[in-house]
Amino acid sequence: METDRESMSGGGRRTHTKFSFGVVRLVLSVGVLACVYQSVQPPPPKMFTAVTSPRIKLRDGRHLAYKELGAPREEAKFKMIYIHGFDSCMHDSFFFHNLSPALLEELKICIVSFDRPGYGESDPDPNRTPRSIAFDIEELADGLGLGPKFSVIGFSMGGQIIWSCLHYIPHRLGGAAMVAPVVNYWWRNLPAKLSKEALSLMLPRDQWMLRVAHYAPWLTFWWNTQRWFSIASYISCDPNILSFQDKEIFSRLGYNDLNQAYARKQGEYESLHRDLMIGYGHWEFDPLDVQNPFKNSNGSVHLWHGDEDMFVPVSLQRFIISKLPWVRYHELTGSGHFFPSLMVDEIVKTLFVGED
Repeated sequence: METDRESMSGGGRRTHTKFSFGVVRLVLSVGVLACVYQSVQPPPPKMFTAVTSPRIKLRDGRHLAYKELGAPREEAKFKMIYIHGFDSCMHDSFFFHNLSPALLEELKICIVSFDRPGYGESDPDPNRTPRSIAFDIEELADGLGLGPKFSVIGFSMGGQIIWSCLHYIPHRLGGAAMVAPVVNYWWRNLPAKLSKEALSLMLPRDQWMLRVAHYAPWLTFWWNTQRWFSIASYISCDPNILSFQDKEIFSRLGYNDLNQAYARKQGEYESLHRDLMIGYGHWEFDPLDVQNPFKNSNGSVHLWHGDEDMFVPVSLQRFIISKLPWVRYHELTGSGHFFPSLMVDEIVKTLFVGED
């Protein structure tokens, strides 16, 4: 009997021990999953109280901050909306700082620059898509009374947005210029081999950043804030992604990141990370299917690109242009990504008066 009791007691202890280990493993697993879940969850937008720029209110209640330059809207002959690039804001427009006052006065141009959703003082749009930004721009134009037609110029990721304007609001455009526009490597009409070769030209850490943004957008915040791997050069402003000409431009003109704090004031997720998820995500349309909005020659579309651009391989633009011959292509030998700072007048004159 004693032996039986001891045996039963030992078996009970073993069962209790197994049960305890199982509970511990379960608790640890839940804890790890909770930590993982928390680490991949983006923070809410940072709140700011002081608004330093004029803003218009959109139909859904959001606000877009903007600034103007040049002729008064009611007197302007040409009205243009500038769309800024990645990690930037309305204050960073080459077309504000480098356009000659004489040309501005001669052509009577009114330029509107605005903070894209989530940047600067424009409210974030948690439902932002390539489609929504085009209609935001249309609402901005209507809110400012720019009239039935206006032109758009976009730089880098802002240049990519021009495709959305051409697709969704072509009837509102008087002209369009894409300057060093970003290309989504996963647009369905781009040959897989070409996209793969172009992506391989990027630094490995940047390749991974773009793949995460495309294939696992829910990991974008974690990927760009973790400390296990090197942060993407796009976000760290690594000079290794600058061409020779770009480095000269930065050295000569003394560019700095004075506006970076303003651009990121609502947090990097709503500005930089969401930009990556939209720009390199799954699009509702393919730009290579876009139709010419100016078949009656009542406007024109231009694409400017440097053949030494290390942000956007020129091979992608060459293929796109080969399929869309109605886009007027200007390839600049020896130029990098920031060449527009050197030729703002030429870009504007070409768009508005046809001088190339």
